[in-house]
Amino acid sequence: MRKARFELMRPGEIIQERKRCPVAYLVFGPLEWHGPHLPLGTDPLIAYEIAVRAAQKTGGVVLPPLFWGTERERDPQTLKNLGFQGGEWIVGMDFPENSMKSIYLPEEFLALAARIMIEKLVEQGYRTIVIVNGHGATNQISTLERIATEFTRQKKVEVMCVFVSLADEKGRVDFGHATAMETSRMMAICPDAVDLTRLPPKEKPLKYKEWAIVDSDAFCGKPAPNFEVQDDPRVLSSLTKGEESLRAAVEKIAEKVKEKLDKKEKAGKMQCEKNSSEK
Repeated sequence: MRKARFELMRPGEIIQERKRCPVAYLVFGPLEWHGPHLPLGTDPLIAYEIAVRAAQKTGGVVLPPLFWGTERERDPQTLKNLGFQGGEWIVGMDFPENSMKSIYLPEEFLALAARIMIEKLVEQGYRTIVIVNGHGATNQISTLERIATEFTRQKKVEVMCVFVSLADEKGRVDFGHATAMETSRMMAICPDAVDLTRLPPKEKPLKYKEWAIVDSDAFCGKPAPNFEVQDDPRVLSSLTKGEESLRAAVEKIAEKVKEKLDKKEKAGKMQCEKNSSEK
């Protein structure tokens, strides 16, 4: 299997692969509360696994994951959808009953980190950079997409930003947090890091605000009755489900990257033909 992890490659291997396929994957995600049953690095770990598998299909290298992400305070309506009163000050998934806080960075630091890393990769000679974002916060997505657009439009490098969750046949994206899907993915990636015994017995409902485990529908304004988790990780998680989800994400992202590379190659040939005809 083709090597893809930048930190494990020798200089000659990196240079050879860059000449063959000048693509670099850049992974972002915060160290964030994902319930008591999942590790804080869930978002970047999932994104990194997907990036490595995608790079093995498309070519290119994957930089070590940057465990950096940002968040904002929850707006009153979202808080109500999660079972709160609406006037609380809650940032991201740092709910009051959590045993510890997440490590979020201000979005300007995330933007600076992304910009510096892209500039360094351009200096290395990479011409296509794929930002793999493992965190669904609105300001995280907008920040990374803004940086990607900035570099691409300035013609410095082609930067594309992809998210690890897939849209279904109706165009909906699963933004569930620490529910069965993320739990299943972590089971497939690192089963020793998952401990469902840290959650209460199955007969006890999981309340959003008590565990900071939240269904995608709740974030989209459609909370479940009594604000209880429906995509219950205790009941609906499995290694098989996680592996299937990872494979689907890898295929989708690899397809997008290949389409981008094919388009660039075609544009390059057209430019060469144009230059030749003008001589």
